Amino acid sequence: MLSCTPFLLFDGNCTEAMTFYQQCLGGELTLIKLGDTPMKEQFPIEKHNRIINAHLKSGAIELSATDWMASPILEPKQGNTISLYLVGDTYRELKTVFDKLAEGADPDKRTFQDLHPVPFGSYGQFTDKYGVSWIFKGEKPE
Repeated sequence: MLSCTPFLLFDGNCTEAMTFYQQCLGGELTLIKLGDTPMKEQFPIEKHNRIINAHLKSGAIELSATDWMASPILEPKQGNTISLYLVGDTYRELKTVFDKLAEGADPDKRTFQDLHPVPFGSYGQFTDKYGVSWIFKGEKPE
């Protein structure tokens, strides 16, 4: 089953922002630093204290977030700091939707041409043909 939540992108202040949202909305907040994951080897050491994944769940409200990791290739600016975060139970389910949504996507705005294997499963990101930013997370390919 697919699920979709807003995905917020911060520039080094993800912990502060998500803590504020938790104080306002209540709920449970999970913060994971890049340096505490196997992905740290893929990034420079100065990014290891940044948040790679934050998740706030309060009743029916869910927010996911991260600190910006794409610099200097992409810089945060108003309009590219929010995405739709699509999570799938199976790789096949997510891949089907990824491929459909990617039709006509700007190749210069695709982080990966396909779902990419990462230590926590599979990942993909692109801006679709309507300018909407999508982030995908799922299981590793079968």
